[in-house]
This record gives sequence, structure tokens and C-alpha cells, in this order.
Amino acid sequence: MKTPVRLLIAACIVAAATACDAFRTLSGSPLKTSQGAPYELIVVCEQREWTGETGQALRDALTAPVPYLNQTEPQFDVLRVRAQDFTGMIADHRNILKVVTDPSLDKIAIGARYDVTAAPQIVLTLQGPDDRTLADYLSRNGDKLVDLLENAERNRDVAFARKFGVAGIEKAVRKHFGVEMAVPKGYILADEQPDFIWARCEYPSASQGFFVYSYPYEGPASLSPEALIAARNKYAARIPGPTDGSYMITADVVDPDYTVREVDGRTWYELRGFWDVENDFMGGPFVSFSTVDAATGRVFTLDGYVYSPKLHKRNFVRGVEHLLYGVKFPAGAE
Repeated sequence: MKTPVRLLIAACIVAAATACDAFRTLSGSPLKTSQGAPYELIVVCEQREWTGETGQALRDALTAPVPYLNQTEPQFDVLRVRAQDFTGMIADHRNILKVVTDPSLDKIAIGARYDVTAAPQIVLTLQGPDDRTLADYLSRNGDKLVDLLENAERNRDVAFARKFGVAGIEKAVRKHFGVEMAVPKGYILADEQPDFIWARCEYPSASQGFFVYSYPYEGPASLSPEALIAARNKYAARIPGPTDGSYMITADVVDPDYTVREVDGRTWYELRGFWDVENDFMGGPFVSFSTVDAATGRVFTLDGYVYSPKLHKRNFVRGVEHLLYGVKFPAGAE
């Protein structure tokens, strides 16, 4: 019998933390440009594993539904190939996971490499002694695998925004809130007020947008779900709908999800749910992030929303989520 699985995921987390440096395409990498769409993943796996427990565990983790979307969409669009078919443009894909069964191993081994044949690119390798051991590992750590892949996609978005930012919107955020923010090209400034900025990015059949606002911090109660929703409704009402007298509100059919998270040492309070338009018929998913700016004594909120009645929404939502990672408070600010 094989020895118990030893989790080596920590090495991958360290690698993911430096992934942004590894994505060198924007700074003149000599490698080819990687292939594939965002959140598309090539899994290199033999038929026996793919149709067995390992394949099922992979699908359970990688294609689990993304929460708080209007329809079911997977975490990743998974394309499986055999090792013998992993050549040419397929090997230049942006996201690759190689799964290998090797009876000579006595434990799970997982590793991450970046920009192997193209850039930006992440290549994960998961090896184990047998199908059951691999499946057991994935059942316990599939979320960590998804996090590594998501980090790679996020780092690409942030690097792009910092390289090709919208100077006018970034200047407005800095002027009114004293915060640096990387805003990717495509956004236009729709409204600018001392305590509120709204920007939007329009597509033929979809729309992404975000608004930034701040208000006085009055103690921990200011960061409760109820207070954050009330504040969101107050400022979202400044975003007009398609008809006179219509405006954005937070939908109350499903209560928003409330999460506390740490990003770069700063505590953020996240709401994730759905928005509607008062006095009209529109809606979609939103995600908002709030934190206390100790330097000003105010709550600072970044709220992103998506309208996409005909297209899938996952990638649009991920795009507004990634805006958070381009926000930087002044050095020394809590």
C-alpha cells in the first residue's frame, strides 16, 4: 500500500504569488503569444483516468457552477486531450493541467511552471501513484487547484490594466478618493462627483460597469450586510436606467452573499448578488468590495456589475472582480 498523500500545494501557492512577474508578454517576452480564451483549460489526461475517479473529481472541481450568476456556468471551460495529442497550438494554450499516473510514486506531487512555450501561460502538473490517490487528493484540494488557475487569469487582467490603463478615470479616482486604481482600456467615464464615480464598458450585446463611492465610517455597524446594502442602493440610484425615472437597485429576491477577505493586508467586505432596475426591466449580477480608509475615516467601496441578457456572464463578472486587485491605497494607510 502507498504511503499517505502529502500535500505539496504550498509550493504552488508560492509560485502563484509570483505569477504576475512570470507573465512577461506585456513587457516584450520573446515567446509566442499563448492560445485560448480566458477561463478555458486544457487537461492532458489519458482515457483511463478521464473516465475514472480522477476524471470525475477533476470535473467536479473545474466545472463546478460559478455562484451568483443568472444561469449555470462552470468555473472553467475544460477541453481534454491525450498526451499524444498535446502538440502544436494546443501546447501553447494559456492554461494547461497535466495529470499523470505513475506507480513508482509514493505520494502526490504537484507543480506549476509559467511561460513554458508561450506567454502568458500556466502549466500545472499533478502526479500520483494511482487513480484513487489522485481522486482523493482532488476531492480535498480541488478548490486550491481552481484558485491557482484563477490567480493566473487575474494576474493577466491586472497586468493588462496597469499597462493599458484609462488615464482619465484613474486620475478621477485619485483626485476624489486618494486611491490608485488600474482601469483597463475600454471603460469610459460616465459620471464624476466628489463622492461617486461611475465608469462603463459597452459591448454590442453586453455591458460591464463599476462605480466607486465613499461615505463616513461610523463604527463596525457601517460594515454589516444591511448597512452595505443600504449604502449600495443609495449610490446605485445615481445610475439611470433606460427610461425616465428608472435607476439601479439591489435585487431582493435572493439575499446577497456576504464575505470578509484579505487582499494585500487590507480587509475587504464583499457583497455578491443581483441588481435590478427600479421602474424598468433589466438586471444582472454584481459584486462589491468595501473597506475602511483610516486616513479619511470613510468607507471606500468598489462595486462592479454586469448586464448580459444574451451572453454568458462569467468572464464579464470576473473582469469586474479583478478591478479590486488594481486598487492601491497610499503607503502607510491602514
